[in-house]
Amino acid sequence: MFNPLGLLTGDAASHGIETGTAFPLAGGSVAFSMIETLTAGPGRIDSAYAPAADLPAAVSTLAAPRPPFAGIDISRPVVMGVVNVTPDSFSDGGDFFDVDRAIDHALRLADEGATIIDIGGESTRPGADPMSVADEIDRVLPIVEAVLAQGVTVSVDTRRSAVMRAVIEAGAQIINDITALTDDPEAPGVVAASDVSVVLMHMQGTPETMQHAPVYRLASHDIFNWLAARVDICVAAGIPLGRIAVDPGIGFGKTDTHNMEILQRVGAFHGTGCAVAIGVSRKSFIGRIAGIDNPKDRLPGTLAATMLALSRGVQVHRVHDVAAAVQAIAIWNAANGENE
Repeated sequence: MFNPLGLLTGDAASHGIETGTAFPLAGGSVAFSMIETLTAGPGRIDSAYAPAADLPAAVSTLAAPRPPFAGIDISRPVVMGVVNVTPDSFSDGGDFFDVDRAIDHALRLADEGATIIDIGGESTRPGADPMSVADEIDRVLPIVEAVLAQGVTVSVDTRRSAVMRAVIEAGAQIINDITALTDDPEAPGVVAASDVSVVLMHMQGTPETMQHAPVYRLASHDIFNWLAARVDICVAAGIPLGRIAVDPGIGFGKTDTHNMEILQRVGAFHGTGCAVAIGVSRKSFIGRIAGIDNPKDRLPGTLAATMLALSRGVQVHRVHDVAAAVQAIAIWNAANGENE
């Protein structure tokens, strides 16, 4: 695994690129001048550092521009707004379980600047119980259809192939699967047979078990290798690389220490050759670190974690508080000379 370091922005990034001492991370505004190489040794992960210019093979993947994802230009960061159509979501407590309220909320998030609306009908909070496929379809399909009718790009958060088929037929452009298309054996074929894009997320265990003492040698390294293998399997199944994004799954089978280490090295996930998505919004690790019990009061911590991800070139940011995230990203873009 190659982790880009010596991160530069603005004039420093431009100078480094011009002189050949730095390279644009995934073709974006952040540049990197150093690389940390992480390799597995006997029972450990070894780390070595070198100038990026000395590792051209690693640079070729880390620096390559990413194509549009689901038709969206991701050369600049984009916001994915979350709509949970569940009675027991950790983040909003079922605020949008009613269909009409969910539709109004989704369209409000789009008006606030969300490029993508991510609609989920199954709670995946720690300890959540599974639900029936029919109930999941009934929950999400009316919202999907209403949001698509307004010309908004729709992602559906599901791990079930039958739900995928239903929302793809309705016109959804992205499938966001917390199991990286491993939960349902028919899922890779359903995605491959369509034109949709897919977000492959890492989760250790299941929603019922994922927080039962998760263990890694080094979280970022182990998760990178797992996601890279999933990307290879999905490409072999007929899903083009440009239609795949990877998500390290903050909070899904990770301790607070794991989550922070992943955030520090999240730039390494560009090494999969895919777009990188992340969801830090209102997560419990923010609450534990900052001492904030109510998920709705975790916006400052969410923005801090989002800015950390921005500094590592992450392209897709899944959030609940869209207006605040859009505002933060606007300042980030301005600081890097990217005002529209």
